[in-house]
Amino acid sequence: MIVGTAVCPHPPLLLRELTGGQDVAAELRKACEEALASLVAFGPEVVVVVGGADTGGRHEPGPAPVGAFGRTGARPAEGALPLSLGVAGRLLDAVGGAVPVEMYTVAFDAGPDEVAELGRAIADRPERVGLLVMGDGSARRGVKAPGHLDERAFDFDERVRRALAGADPSALSGLEPGLAAELWVAGRAALQVMADAVARGGATYRSEVLYADDPFGVMYTVAVWSCDC
Repeated sequence: MIVGTAVCPHPPLLLRELTGGQDVAAELRKACEEALASLVAFGPEVVVVVGGADTGGRHEPGPAPVGAFGRTGARPAEGALPLSLGVAGRLLDAVGGAVPVEMYTVAFDAGPDEVAELGRAIADRPERVGLLVMGDGSARRGVKAPGHLDERAFDFDERVRRALAGADPSALSGLEPGLAAELWVAGRAALQVMADAVARGGATYRSEVLYADDPFGVMYTVAVWSCDC
């Protein structure tokens, strides 16, 4: 049973040592930590983390350093976690708690079969599961954005925000992989894993959006879904 989900982005600036003298990500980090504290408060028996990477697979949580940072996440150094999971681990460390953690990546370009396979595996677990999903929105929301400006980014990201605000897994499932790739969206596949897993459980959820902004030309949304179960 998925007792709740949290959605957070994974920009490198969430790692405080990378922000320098001015902590430009303080508000975003606070929202992420609040979301994870809520997730832990739901009383999960395990926290399952899903984040995007070049390839899918299971990863061991631990103190492995985050690797070199690339456009759609991380191109990890040997022995390093992908960026999405490395940031997740740091955020989980910040909120504390003794809940076991399992970490999985889904390929940025994952198709329906790969998404469904991981979603099914999460939904079929017998424990009380807290699901943490790591994923950025479009990185093409301004002329100084990493991917420069693409006007289509605003509509795409607003669809994601509305889906998260409305706890609407079907809307997340309907996101187009090709368009997401063109808009440099790092979180599309991970969000669709969450949508698939939640839909399979059949429960309804209440949602709270804690943050939705694009301070660096990249859309970052933080949300929590709590199960009415």
